[in-house]
Amino acid sequence: GAAVTSIKIDGVLHEFDTVPGVREDVMQIILNVKGLAVKSYVEDEKIIELDVQGPAEVTAGDILTDSDVEIVNSDHYLFTIAEGASFKASMTVATNRGYVAAEGNKKDDAPVGTLAVDSIYTPVKKVNYQVEPARVGSNDGFDKLTIEIMTNGTIIPEDALGLSARVLIEHLNLFTDLTEVAK
Repeated sequence: GAAVTSIKIDGVLHEFDTVPGVREDVMQIILNVKGLAVKSYVEDEKIIELDVQGPAEVTAGDILTDSDVEIVNSDHYLFTIAEGASFKASMTVATNRGYVAAEGNKKDDAPVGTLAVDSIYTPVKKVNYQVEPARVGSNDGFDKLTIEIMTNGTIIPEDALGLSARVLIEHLNLFTDLTEVAK
């Protein structure tokens, strides 16, 4: 999946700062940015921009992206800006798996004021499964597996299931390699 790894807000040096004319503090803005459902069509890091003037309720749809990055939840609320105020920020988007803490996203060569963000790359939000007895013809010795997958919209559930099966197979291949070594 893809996620924001860092944000640089003009005039902000640390996450405990505030932006004049913006209702939310920087910490709350970062929390809201973490809720973006981002889809990246390239493996490289990409920069997306946000440049708004007040008054406005700023949503993910206000973020400027190119053809390599798509914000799926464009109605996701980010912050409210007052009349006469302006807000400019750039965010780095990367692709990866799982979760990376902000500490893991810090870069030594990043410009002053660049704030690393916790990145949740997994597009899967929830998975449920249920096993029930099933009958095929007169034989009732079968089981039926029902899998329910909910995602953030950046991947369809069928693709998420296929990808997760492929990852599981890759991990289990380590055990088959051990069997070959034992022979």
